[in-house]
Amino acid sequence: MRRVLLLTLAVLALPVQALELKPFSASYTADWKQVPVSGTAQRSLEKVDAETWRLDFEASMLVASFNERSTFKIEGERFIPQSYRLKRSGLGRGKTISHEFDWQAKKVIGEDRGDSVELPLNTGLLDKSTYQIALQHAVAAGEKSMSYQVVDGDEIETYDFRVLGEEAVSTKAGQVDAIKVERVRDPTQSKRQTILWFAKDWDFLLVRLHQIEKDGKEYQIMLQEGTVDGRTVKGN
Repeated sequence: MRRVLLLTLAVLALPVQALELKPFSASYTADWKQVPVSGTAQRSLEKVDAETWRLDFEASMLVASFNERSTFKIEGERFIPQSYRLKRSGLGRGKTISHEFDWQAKKVIGEDRGDSVELPLNTGLLDKSTYQIALQHAVAAGEKSMSYQVVDGDEIETYDFRVLGEEAVSTKAGQVDAIKVERVRDPTQSKRQTILWFAKDWDFLLVRLHQIEKDGKEYQIMLQEGTVDGRTVKGN
């Protein structure tokens, strides 16, 4: 009994293993079903200093543009968001959002389309970009059901996901084996649909995203080319 207790205490005393992130850069084709012209999108993750990572996403085409950036740190197995920016123009009304995560004051402060935002900041809260890296990491770890508390505009919302299974995705970089993940929504509350595909052999890089908005508009990005930790993505 004493041996078991000592072993248990020794395990609990081990330091929490830090997340191992790998920088990546990927370009995509971007298509809106209602618009006959294809656009482009870029997504990248890079380490900007010893503690901070930056995630960027940009999409543009003839009638619209979308820019999103977040910075975050890692403590053990936790993602610690620092800032978030979004700017969208075209395809309806434009939108600008900014959030700063003040962990000392335990507040999220910022703006949502010109209105001030102030929300309580609790452990585990993520921004609308960093949660995607948390999701990618969870899928890589073999989790089948995931839930995140996310700052969405001027609210804190719960984002739920579930793994649908494995599926091959044909991209311009070749065919890749992927894990298919669905955003879980109450169909009586929202008609939006979001499905994501993460490449199994490439550190679970996002290779495809398909979204249907509540008004029926469809949007998709598909991988053209990419690198993960300096290695060029190549399909089968």
